[in-house]
Amino acid sequence: MLNNSAESLGRFVRRFFRTVINYIKFVWELFKNIPGAFSNFHTTVEQMQVVGITSIPVVFAASMATGAIMSWQLAYQFGDMIPMMFVGMAVGKSVMVELCPILTAMVLAGRIGASMCSELGTMAVTEQLDAYKVLGLSPFKFLLAPRLIATVIMLPVLTVISIFIGIVGGYEVAHLYKEVSWSVFFYGVRMFYHNWDLVVGLIKATLYGFFISSYACFFGYYTHSGAEGVGKSTKATVVAGMTSILIGGFTLSKLLLV
Repeated sequence: MLNNSAESLGRFVRRFFRTVINYIKFVWELFKNIPGAFSNFHTTVEQMQVVGITSIPVVFAASMATGAIMSWQLAYQFGDMIPMMFVGMAVGKSVMVELCPILTAMVLAGRIGASMCSELGTMAVTEQLDAYKVLGLSPFKFLLAPRLIATVIMLPVLTVISIFIGIVGGYEVAHLYKEVSWSVFFYGVRMFYHNWDLVVGLIKATLYGFFISSYACFFGYYTHSGAEGVGKSTKATVVAGMTSILIGGFTLSKLLLV
């Protein structure tokens, strides 16, 4: 039993490091094809519409709920002990630096990352990617790089929208249920606001966009074994994306917020 456990662990470790090495090689090839993708920029614009515009409703709902829950909990906990302007301060800081970048990225990891991977995986198992190569067209240039560029551009844009909606949602709840006025709430937001807070949030969003799109392209490109393989690749994309978002968020906070 001990030998079987050791063998299973060894196979997992070898498979993990082999996947990491293949991923690094894949990303390098992807970066080399990014300049060529701009010669076919309409494809990137189409992907930006898919990634960004179609995601606004779900980002709106998630951001509104995040700001509202955060504001209610803070107002409830503070009670009459701390001035209510600190509700605005805490909501503004938290949604800019942590909550909205992470939640927006996780929404897109589940929605866009899975969609990208399943689309590319289906193309892989039906030999459409091979057809591109036979025709002398690079899948990296025409399929993968535009998706990477679009996600890296649109995730910070969606994060800005998410931050705005989160703060407005926080104010609405504080005003309706705790009678916190506009001037008091946004005085707290303005008094403790620093431009670096927004910059940190956007840096995180850019990195998250890279994680989501690169994992979707990588696992989708190397999909095999038919429909079952598409399902496994999609699951791997979502798990890897969300794990990297959480670990990357903590790491960037430690590096940038000192």
